[in-house]
Amino acid sequence: MEFIEIDMKQWVRKEHYEHYRNNVCCSYSLTIDIDVTDLLTTLKAKDLKGYPAQIYMLSTVTNQFYEFRMATNEQHHLGYWDIINPMYTVLNTNTETFSAVWTKYNKCFHRFYEACMDDIAQYTSGVLFPQKSLPPNVFSISSVPWLDFTAFNLNVFSGETYLLPIFTIGRYRKEHEKTFMPLAIQCHHAVCDGFHVGKFVDALRYMASNPEKWL
Repeated sequence: MEFIEIDMKQWVRKEHYEHYRNNVCCSYSLTIDIDVTDLLTTLKAKDLKGYPAQIYMLSTVTNQFYEFRMATNEQHHLGYWDIINPMYTVLNTNTETFSAVWTKYNKCFHRFYEACMDDIAQYTSGVLFPQKSLPPNVFSISSVPWLDFTAFNLNVFSGETYLLPIFTIGRYRKEHEKTFMPLAIQCHHAVCDGFHVGKFVDALRYMASNPEKWL
């Protein structure tokens, strides 16, 4: 992994970044529906589980746009990771507590799927962070499959500004002959505008509608 620093003197978003980091420090969230009808049909035909596929899709699109990989390093310099890995929640039904498990991203879906399934099987202990080490280049995915929400807002309170996105997946909802997956996206306004979220959502919807291209 590599952390690539931003040249603030040349960065076109310098004014926007400083305003939304120092003057009006804010994040924002929105909830969108993803049509997963074709995706679920293909997964069922291949006897594959949905959650690892959801994680892979979010990871693939996140790695397409550097605005969703931005952070600050130990020197508090702004930059972005060349590649970022997903950290996702899994529930231990015995303890009714969840674990935050991370899996190294792989462009090959089948290799990622196998690694993700192995990590889930090994680390779903109910301990919050069951793995020995947590790399700095991870972003967060939560799943709330018990709720088909239409809006979701997550408030992050931290002494340091958290710039990476947070995704929350809800329960599938059926409308007529279509199946939709609610997805809440939280971003920090200093590094990511609605324009960037729009490109992200378009890319994610394309993956969901064309599963044969990557499954």
